[in-house]
Amino acid sequence: MLRLISFDIDGTLEVGDPPGSITIDMVRQAKANGWLVGSCSDRGTSAQKLLWDRAELEVDFMVMKQQLDSVRAKFPDADNYLHIGDTDVDRWFADKAGFDFIHIEEAHLVDWLRELGPFREF
Repeated sequence: MLRLISFDIDGTLEVGDPPGSITIDMVRQAKANGWLVGSCSDRGTSAQKLLWDRAELEVDFMVMKQQLDSVRAKFPDADNYLHIGDTDVDRWFADKAGFDFIHIEEAHLVDWLRELGPFREF
Protein backbone atom coordinates (compact mmCIF):
# COMPACT_ATOMS: atom_id res chain seq x y z
CA MET A 1 0.00 0.00 0.00
CA LEU A 2 1.43 3.36 -1.03
CA ARG A 3 0.58 6.11 1.43
CA LEU A 4 1.13 9.79 0.78
CA ILE A 5 1.34 11.90 3.92
CA SER A 6 1.38 15.66 3.91
CA PHE A 7 2.43 17.39 7.12
CA ASP A 8 1.54 20.89 8.17
CA ILE A 9 4.55 22.43 9.92
CA ASP A 10 3.57 24.94 12.61
CA GLY A 11 1.67 23.23 15.40
CA THR A 12 2.17 19.81 13.80
CA LEU A 13 5.88 19.03 13.44
CA GLU A 14 8.28 19.22 16.38
CA VAL A 15 10.27 21.85 14.43
CA GLY A 16 7.24 24.08 13.93
CA ASP A 17 6.42 27.36 15.62
CA PRO A 18 4.69 26.41 17.85
CA PRO A 19 6.11 22.90 17.96
CA GLY A 20 3.84 19.93 17.37
CA SER A 21 4.00 16.30 18.38
CA ILE A 22 5.11 14.72 15.08
CA THR A 23 8.86 14.18 15.29
CA ILE A 24 11.31 14.34 12.41
CA ASP A 25 12.21 10.73 13.22
CA MET A 26 8.58 9.76 12.61
CA VAL A 27 8.74 11.45 9.19
CA ARG A 28 12.01 9.60 8.52
CA GLN A 29 10.38 6.30 9.43
CA ALA A 30 7.42 6.98 7.12
CA LYS A 31 9.89 7.67 4.31
CA ALA A 32 11.84 4.50 5.20
CA ASN A 33 8.54 2.58 4.95
CA GLY A 34 8.38 3.69 1.31
CA TRP A 35 5.66 6.26 1.80
CA LEU A 36 5.58 9.56 -0.03
CA VAL A 37 6.05 12.36 2.49
CA GLY A 38 6.23 16.12 2.35
CA SER A 39 4.91 19.36 3.72
CA CYS A 40 1.96 21.57 2.98
CA SER A 41 2.15 24.75 4.99
CA ASP A 42 1.50 28.46 5.19
CA ARG A 43 5.27 28.80 4.95
CA GLY A 44 6.75 29.47 1.55
CA THR A 45 8.49 26.62 -0.19
CA SER A 46 11.94 28.15 0.35
CA ALA A 47 11.32 28.15 4.12
CA GLN A 48 10.03 24.58 3.94
CA LYS A 49 13.11 23.52 1.98
CA LEU A 50 15.37 25.08 4.61
CA LEU A 51 13.55 23.15 7.35
CA TRP A 52 13.95 19.81 5.54
CA ASP A 53 17.58 20.58 4.63
CA ARG A 54 18.35 21.25 8.31
CA ALA A 55 16.71 17.93 9.19
CA GLU A 56 18.80 16.26 6.46
CA LEU A 57 15.66 14.70 5.03
CA GLU A 58 14.72 14.62 1.37
CA VAL A 59 10.96 14.88 1.01
CA ASP A 60 8.85 14.14 -2.04
CA PHE A 61 7.03 17.47 -2.14
CA MET A 62 6.73 20.92 -0.54
CA VAL A 63 3.75 23.16 -1.29
CA MET A 64 1.72 25.96 0.14
CA LYS A 65 -1.64 24.88 1.61
CA GLN A 66 -3.65 26.20 -1.31
CA GLN A 67 -1.63 23.93 -3.64
CA LEU A 68 -2.35 20.62 -1.90
CA ASP A 69 -4.44 19.50 -4.88
CA SER A 70 -1.30 19.70 -7.06
CA VAL A 71 0.31 17.03 -4.86
CA ARG A 72 -2.49 14.59 -5.60
CA ALA A 73 -2.13 15.35 -9.32
CA LYS A 74 1.64 14.79 -9.16
CA PHE A 75 1.25 11.42 -7.39
CA PRO A 76 -1.92 9.86 -8.86
CA ASP A 77 -0.99 6.27 -7.96
CA ALA A 78 -1.04 6.56 -4.16
CA ASP A 79 -3.58 4.38 -2.40
CA ASN A 80 -4.11 6.87 0.43
CA TYR A 81 -3.76 10.64 0.64
CA LEU A 82 -3.52 12.12 4.12
CA HIS A 83 -2.86 15.58 5.49
CA ILE A 84 -2.02 16.02 9.17
CA GLY A 85 -2.51 19.50 10.58
CA ASP A 86 -3.73 21.55 13.50
CA THR A 87 -6.38 23.92 12.14
CA ASP A 88 -9.74 24.03 10.40
CA VAL A 89 -7.91 25.64 7.47
CA ASP A 90 -5.79 22.48 7.16
CA ARG A 91 -8.98 20.39 7.20
CA TRP A 92 -10.62 22.61 4.57
CA PHE A 93 -7.69 22.39 2.13
CA ALA A 94 -7.41 18.62 2.71
CA ASP A 95 -11.10 18.14 1.95
CA LYS A 96 -10.86 20.38 -1.10
CA ALA A 97 -7.94 18.33 -2.47
CA GLY A 98 -9.58 14.96 -1.74
CA PHE A 99 -7.24 14.09 1.14
CA ASP A 100 -8.18 12.43 4.39
CA PHE A 101 -7.42 14.65 7.37
CA ILE A 102 -6.19 13.90 10.87
CA HIS A 103 -6.03 16.67 13.45
CA ILE A 104 -2.73 16.58 15.33
CA GLU A 105 -4.58 16.19 18.63
CA GLU A 106 -6.02 12.89 17.37
CA ALA A 107 -2.91 11.56 15.61
CA HIS A 108 -1.75 9.57 18.64
CA LEU A 109 -4.96 7.53 18.39
CA VAL A 110 -4.06 6.18 14.93
CA ASP A 111 -2.30 2.81 15.25
CA TRP A 112 -0.15 3.04 12.13
CA LEU A 113 1.03 6.55 13.08
CA ARG A 114 2.06 5.29 16.53
CA GLU A 115 4.09 2.59 14.77
CA LEU A 116 6.29 5.32 13.27
CA GLY A 117 7.75 6.01 16.69
CA PRO A 118 7.03 7.97 19.82
CA PHE A 119 5.27 11.30 19.55
CA ARG A 120 7.02 14.36 20.92
CA GLU A 121 6.04 14.93 24.52
CA PHE A 122 5.44 18.38 25.91
